Amino acid sequence: MDAPRTVAAGRTASPTTARLINDRLALQLLQSEGALTAGQLKTLTGLSRPTVADLVERLQEAGLITVVGESGAQRRGPNARLYGIVADRAHLVGLDLRTHSVTVAVADLLGEVRAERTVPIGPDDTPDAAVAAALAGLDKALAAAGAPHPHTIAVGAPGLVDPATGRLGGTDWIPSWHVALVGELRARRAVPVLLENEVNLAAIAEQRDGAARDHDTFVLLWLGHGTGAAVVLDGTLRRGASGGTGEIGFLPVPGTAALPSASGCDGGFHSLAGSAAICALAAQHGLPAEAVAGPAAADASSPDTDAPPAEAVVRAAVAAGDAGTAFLDALAARIALGVAAVCAVLDPGCVVLGGEVGSGGGQELADRVAGHLARLSPLRTDVRAGALGGRAVLRGAVLAARDAAQNELFPPGG
Repeated sequence: MDAPRTVAAGRTASPTTARLINDRLALQLLQSEGALTAGQLKTLTGLSRPTVADLVERLQEAGLITVVGESGAQRRGPNARLYGIVADRAHLVGLDLRTHSVTVAVADLLGEVRAERTVPIGPDDTPDAAVAAALAGLDKALAAAGAPHPHTIAVGAPGLVDPATGRLGGTDWIPSWHVALVGELRARRAVPVLLENEVNLAAIAEQRDGAARDHDTFVLLWLGHGTGAAVVLDGTLRRGASGGTGEIGFLPVPGTAALPSASGCDGGFHSLAGSAAICALAAQHGLPAEAVAGPAAADASSPDTDAPPAEAVVRAAVAAGDAGTAFLDALAARIALGVAAVCAVLDPGCVVLGGEVGSGGGQELADRVAGHLARLSPLRTDVRAGALGGRAVLRGAVLAARDAAQNELFPPGG
């Protein structure tokens, strides 16, 4: 039997805590590496053979892992068995709330999406009608995934999420049905419902699956209908005292006709880099949104019915080559103003241009932003295009739900 694990200076883990730590380590490896044999678990964990045998038996009895095959055609017997996490042990739900739509994804314990559904919300729908439509869409997605009883639900929504209460704030500028839907989910489902700002979830997704996988410290600048930012420092998402870290739309910047106010971000960075402002800038450069939205939209990677018009405009400008150069350069100069302010305060070393517009502009736009930034700031900063676009919010919601479920099912010990 292995010696008890040391968990802090001057403190030694009890046998029970050591087992929990070993179990969680094994489960994390099975999640990241896929199915493994007991011998592979021994090598990767550094645990003794008897300890690995005990934890494998314990995790099987708990219904968390099972035999999923054998390793090597010539090998037979217990040492060749491949063990994998029981993905159907729990089902997770991620929701991405937009102004005129809600997208639902139902995933298994490994984060693999089993069903997805987007529900449009009409501009004239009452809050009650919008909530009913969203709940119906959720029920249909659960049925399609064969998951009538989800383990955890995570919701991404615009606005401030109060860290103390977990409730949406700043509701003057978000649809009232968002608040009502979260309330109904918490009332109707006897499961944990996590609420997080949508840009924060996008940052989680870009760090796990996207453009920031090699960075523990970075800022995600969201460019979609509006603007926002998420801050990750030393691997930790920073929300701020009131949940308002990253409300960059309110940032006062040169080039606007007025200043933002406590009740609206018109006059702030939003006025330069929001979707409507980008479309107006495109028109000034001979690329009116009406002319490019149709063909460019067909190439867009996001199926979201609530995608910002600026996504199609920017994609078209990139595809236009020299004809789009002046517009892209002017847009990059605007974006660089916000990035420079963020870098002056945080010095993150890496900024990811996320959202539909950031993804649509690709590295072409990111490189232009980097060029302008280098003239504004002495701080070396890597500017990258987001890899997940508008779908980052939904993916982040699934990942947040998975983390919460695994924290309950795979106790960390300590």
